[in-house]
Amino acid sequence: MAIKFQYNKTSLQQVEKQLKMRQRTLPIIKNKETALRLEVKRSKEEVAALEAMLKEQIAGYESMYALWGEFDASLVELKDVAIDVKKVAGVRVPVLLNIKLEAKPFGIFSAPKWYFDGINLLHGLAKTAVEREFAVAKCDLLDHARRKTTQKVNLFEKVQIPGFQEAVRKIKRFMEDEENLSKSSQKILKSLQEKRRDADGNGIDDADDAANTAAEMQNKMKKGGEA
Repeated sequence: MAIKFQYNKTSLQQVEKQLKMRQRTLPIIKNKETALRLEVKRSKEEVAALEAMLKEQIAGYESMYALWGEFDASLVELKDVAIDVKKVAGVRVPVLLNIKLEAKPFGIFSAPKWYFDGINLLHGLAKTAVEREFAVAKCDLLDHARRKTTQKVNLFEKVQIPGFQEAVRKIKRFMEDEENLSKSSQKILKSLQEKRRDADGNGIDDADDAANTAAEMQNKMKKGGEA
């Protein structure tokens, strides 16, 4: 990242302000990144647990496969899913509050006895499947936020802060060199004036040398500004 700046005091103040802002912000976003990593880890564990539970319930379903041909699937219906939104490590994620499943009435005496077990099994499958979907959505949102935060940490830590620090060093070095050259030029000009006032006339060559030296130093100062 190229930091745009000028070799003057105003630019130095602006660059230092940007640098301090990023140095203050970096620990905050690092803490956020750490918190997000922990939340992503918990979410992945939650998803894994729900997937294991779902597999176990599906295995139970498959063990009754021969009987499902007799079952009326319309008896079980997902009526409503109550959700909310909350912030986890500063990220808005969906939260499952309640799942409303409804079992329609059926003839207790005419239906097979295992219908009750079938309904309970379908209830469990539906509930676990919905919970898993919410857990996956939550995990994806947190992981996306974690990746974006990591990118910002790297941008601040490896690019912007070093870039602004280097810009501050360059501006300060230039201004110090400019100040030193200015002082040296003033001394040379003062010496030149004193030589010109020399009554014996021997200061002419020295004055020329001083003028040439001053010109050389001015050229160096200009080259330093271009760098």
